[in-house]
Amino acid sequence: MSELSHTIADLRKSYERAELSETASSAQPLEQFDRWINEAMAAQVPEPNAMTLATVGADQRPSTRIVLIKGYDARGIVWFTNYDSRKGRELAGNPFAALQFHWVELERVVRIEGRVEQVSDEESDAYFNSRPLDSRIGAWASPQSQVIASRTVLVTNAARYSAQFLLKPPRPPHWGGFRLVPDRWEFWQGRKSRLHDRLRYRLDGEDWVRERLAP
Repeated sequence: MSELSHTIADLRKSYERAELSETASSAQPLEQFDRWINEAMAAQVPEPNAMTLATVGADQRPSTRIVLIKGYDARGIVWFTNYDSRKGRELAGNPFAALQFHWVELERVVRIEGRVEQVSDEESDAYFNSRPLDSRIGAWASPQSQVIASRTVLVTNAARYSAQFLLKPPRPPHWGGFRLVPDRWEFWQGRKSRLHDRLRYRLDGEDWVRERLAP
C-alpha cells in the first residue's frame, strides 16, 4: 500500500461521549429520533438535517446521495427533489429505500428503512412556495441528473424561467416530495473499545420491537 493508505489505515478514534441503553431510550423509534435530532440541532452540529438516501435501480446497482430532511411525523420522513432525477426514477421502479443520519460530533448514527411514497400535491405546493425565489427558479432550470454541455445551460435556463415567471414561479410538475414510511430504525451510539450500542426497532404488525444488535 502507499504511504497515504497506511496513514488512513492507522486512523483511530475512541468514542466516549455517551451511551444508549434500553432503559434510557424510548420504546417508540419516532420519539427516540425526535430526541436525537433535537439534540443534534441544540449542539449546533453542521447540517443536522443532512441525510444519506440509498436507492436501487432496475440494474440492481445501489446509489447514494445527500438530501435534506424537511419534515417528520408518525407518517414518515419527508424530503423534496426532482422526480425525474436518478433517485426519483429509481424510486418509481423500486419504492424501497434507506436513510442515514451521521452526527459525527455526537458519535451517533440513525439508520431508517422502509417504503417510499410521493407526498400529496398540497404538501409539495406548500413547501415549494416557502422556498427562496432562486431555489424555485432552480427547480425549473436544472434537468437534474441529465448530462448537460456546460454550466451555461443552467445559467441560461435560470434566466429564461426568471423572465417567464417573474416573482411567482409555480411548482414544476416534475418536482415534489417523497415520504419514507419506516419499518426499521437503528440507533447507533459510539462506545469505547468498539463495543458500540446499537438498538434496532422493527415493525411487527402494528407494534415496534426493540432489539440490541452486536456492534
